[in-house]
Amino acid sequence: MRHPDMKKIEQLAAASEVPVINAMTDINHPCEILSDLYSLQRDYDIERLRFVYVGARSNTLHSWQEASRALGLDLTQCCPSGLEVPGIQWKEDIHEAVRDADVIMTDRSESQDPRLARYQITEQLLDEAPAGALFDPCPPFTRGAEISAGSLDHSAFVGHRFKSALLPVQQAITAFCLGADRQDRIENLT
Repeated sequence: MRHPDMKKIEQLAAASEVPVINAMTDINHPCEILSDLYSLQRDYDIERLRFVYVGARSNTLHSWQEASRALGLDLTQCCPSGLEVPGIQWKEDIHEAVRDADVIMTDRSESQDPRLARYQITEQLLDEAPAGALFDPCPPFTRGAEISAGSLDHSAFVGHRFKSALLPVQQAITAFCLGADRQDRIENLT
């Protein structure tokens, strides 16, 4: 279920005989992050990567925070002072943060704070990242806001390649949730 209100998903799950999968809420975006982690783990040891999320609070940042806690990932948020999320390492200087990043992420922000304009991911900023760093913004991308148009042409951009794993990862989540005993119950309902 994809719905902005997490409580609606919880209500449906409480009343349902079948598993309800959170495909996205205003609070988190777990399937998106699982897809990114799947894509990363194919070529990298994710526990050794330094993840930098550039921007203010968002549903994807919250899911990255959940993943970092569960998997012991090195996650840093980079944003203006006052927009940082408690419980995440924080850096205000975007150049310093990007120079330490293996994976750079961003998403549209809930905040309309004008200070975020200087946190736009540009091709020049990506040039400051270590060789081999990856740029993985969450779609839909807002060119001229959290990213520049040119950043999508940078060699670090992996967005489309990583997002191609969304469907198979979501199918795997569904298959896991519908294990054999659950599948039998569903078939008996129909």
